[in-house]
Amino acid sequence: MKKSIECPECGKATEYSPKNEYRPFCSHRCKLIDLGEWIEGKYAINSEENSQESQYLEDESSIKH
Repeated sequence: MKKSIECPECGKATEYSPKNEYRPFCSHRCKLIDLGEWIEGKYAINSEENSQESQYLEDESSIKH
């Protein structure tokens, strides 16, 4: 039985298997659109580590030399 998922970019049903070289996307076009959105900074990965790093940078910038 083939597993079908929705393309995260356009929503079209697409096969989720090694045969689909663009998975989880339906096409090369959708894969490139998603890559472009990452490059433009439209996505971000939030993590506790990033929050701690941001706090450190804020603290560091408030120290007068």
